Amino acid sequence: MIEAEMVRRGELIKAAAEATAPVGVPPGDPHPGLYRASVVVTSTRRGGRRRDRAVAYVTNTAYYARWVEYGTERVPAHHVMLRAAQAGGG
Repeated sequence: MIEAEMVRRGELIKAAAEATAPVGVPPGDPHPGLYRASVVVTSTRRGGRRRDRAVAYVTNTAYYARWVEYGTERVPAHHVMLRAAQAGGG
């Protein structure tokens, strides 16, 4: 029951991340929409520091997700996941 609630909140955060994710335009972006499509929610009942609570993780599996989130010297940071998490899942 708790795990289901964590997944529900994770899905809300995922929706917020997908709504604000940047999407490039071809031909400048070789894979437009990949970042937005790579947001996933996973859960476990053995999370937390002591592995005794249900948690849900919202992550992005695109290989360049770190650069989108934190930026580089040429690309500004977008903070997609940070803003989605701040918007909250509850």
